[in-house]
Amino acid sequence: MQTQPGNSVESLAGRTIRNGRSGQSTEQDRVEHIDFKMVTFSLGGKDYGIDIMKVAEIAKFRNFTYVPNTPDFVRGVYNLRGDIISIIDLRKLFNLSHDDQTQGEACDGLIIRLEENMLGVIVDSIARVVGISRNSIQPPHPIFADVNLKYIEGVVEYNDRLYIILDVERIFAREERKADDQPVFDDTRRTGEAMEQTKYALAEEHAQPLQAAPEATGVDPALSFEFIRDTLSTFAGFYVSPVNENWVRQRYEDWSRDRRDESRDVQFESAEDAQAFLSPFYSPDTGRFWSQEYCRRIRSLLPESQPTTFFVWNAGCAGGYESYSLAVVLVSKFGEARIKIWAHDKDLMQVSSAPNLVFQANTLPPEFREYTVTGTNGSSFSSEIKDRIVFEYHDVLHSNSLPAVDMVLARDLLSFLDASEQAVFLENAAEKLKSGGIIVVGEHERLDDSSLFEAVQSELSGVYQLR
Repeated sequence: MQTQPGNSVESLAGRTIRNGRSGQSTEQDRVEHIDFKMVTFSLGGKDYGIDIMKVAEIAKFRNFTYVPNTPDFVRGVYNLRGDIISIIDLRKLFNLSHDDQTQGEACDGLIIRLEENMLGVIVDSIARVVGISRNSIQPPHPIFADVNLKYIEGVVEYNDRLYIILDVERIFAREERKADDQPVFDDTRRTGEAMEQTKYALAEEHAQPLQAAPEATGVDPALSFEFIRDTLSTFAGFYVSPVNENWVRQRYEDWSRDRRDESRDVQFESAEDAQAFLSPFYSPDTGRFWSQEYCRRIRSLLPESQPTTFFVWNAGCAGGYESYSLAVVLVSKFGEARIKIWAHDKDLMQVSSAPNLVFQANTLPPEFREYTVTGTNGSSFSSEIKDRIVFEYHDVLHSNSLPAVDMVLARDLLSFLDASEQAVFLENAAEKLKSGGIIVVGEHERLDDSSLFEAVQSELSGVYQLR
């Protein structure tokens, strides 16, 4: 069964997917306390952030259409897939020092989503997506005098860097007023009015219709992919690495094309978007008993000769569906052998309830039914299957006392570990495997760069043998 770190995350199919880790609080565990995400960037040598919910996408702006009679911080207008948006240079808006760019040079920027419209903002450079707790945000302080305090939502420290969080709704409000009904913006910062002037100036240019603005083909795919990479780890605890990068890049191309065809934002707005992106990633029969076809494919990996023993480490077993499925496959093939599956997970609730799993027999593949018994609340597996599985609360990154095993089953687990944790887990798996033993990872996970494992030619993807 596929697994994810930290909190459970509901997939689009309505099934709960969790990871197989436990123990001390880690960087991944911190994800469950995150309730605010921001896109970070630099301006005038300082670090800033904007609420990710206000960011439609990141972009490379170039070749603006200049609009006369507008303040200098309005760089022009841009054709964003048919919509004409204003481009605001935040560096000029806040009178911050910056290097002038040469004609035609691309500018780093963000496309901001406001209540009434969209606009582009130019910054020095885009950094990354950062997830924090709202409780860690502190009120602004006059020390941040580079930007008027009324435009600052707060400040926060993250990984030894101090981020100034901008309130873009206030910065670009058209008619925000004080109690005396006077405009909030002073004479040099009337951004809302500047946006209106841009519209009026465009209307006056009858000789140049709106479509004359250059198309926004300058969106930087590399930057946009990095944005997706960061938001996947923030929203879903999913880490893009050589294990899954090929799949993520192909998925990103399909996702971008489909979203733009539907005139929707490419970037994620929520955890639900991240799960929608990942929904095709999970291996077959996630969160349920294996189908007859998948059982057949697993069976094809097993040795033809009858072994005396067959031991398995099921890392990240969650609710036990794949543990029971594998037990049925092994018993049906090696009924006389001593079969044992050590099923580990850090989700105490799921792993403790797995031994008492109850289900409706008519939902099982036919070959499973001979191994079930019926009770008052439904069906469960017979002792012939249950006695072959040991469900234990355990962090798969920690050492364990398992004997040498013939198989490690860890579908999709690696993608929810960061690079250093992947290395630890794979070393643990290699140490536990017998000579010639196999590890089954996710359908879309690859260990091609591993010095520990080599690919097994099989109709089932993600199968590797100990070198």
